[in-house]
Amino acid sequence: MRGTRTLASWVIALFLAAMLLWVAVDTLAPPPGANNHLFQLLAETSDIAYFEPTGRFAVGVLEVLAALLVFLPATRRFGAMLSFLVLAFLAALIGQLMMLQIQIPVDTVGADGVVATQSTDPGAVFYLVLGLLVAALALIFVHPGKSREVAPRSYSMGAR
Repeated sequence: MRGTRTLASWVIALFLAAMLLWVAVDTLAPPPGANNHLFQLLAETSDIAYFEPTGRFAVGVLEVLAALLVFLPATRRFGAMLSFLVLAFLAALIGQLMMLQIQIPVDTVGADGVVATQSTDPGAVFYLVLGLLVAALALIFVHPGKSREVAPRSYSMGAR
C-alpha cells in the first residue's frame, strides 16, 4: 500500500510541478513580443493597479516556489498546500471574469515568430486551474509522508 501511495505521489508531483513551472514561465517571462493579458485584464476590471505587474510577479514566484517544494519529497505536502492556495486565488479571480463574461486575450507565437492575439473564453483557463487544484488536493492526501518505524517492545524483566 505504501509503495502505491509513493508512486502515485511521484506521478502527481511531477505533473503538478511541470504544470506550475509552465504556467510560471508564461506568467513571469512570456515569449518575446507576447504579453500575459490576464493580470492586466484583472487590473483594469477591478481598478486594483497592483495586479499588473506586482501581482503577476508575486503569483509567478509563488508558482515556482510551490513547484520546487512539490518536487522535493520532504516538502511535498507543504508545496501542495501552497500551490492549492495560489491556484484557489487564481480560480477565484478567473471565476469573477467568467461571471462578468469578459473574454481573455491570449497571445500565441507562430512557427515563424509572429505573435497573434486572440480572445478566448475564460472557461478554458478556469478548467486548467481547476484541474491543477484537484491535483494539488490529491497530492496533499496521497503523499505518504515520513515512515514511522515502531521499535519492537522488550518484555524482559531486567532493571529499569
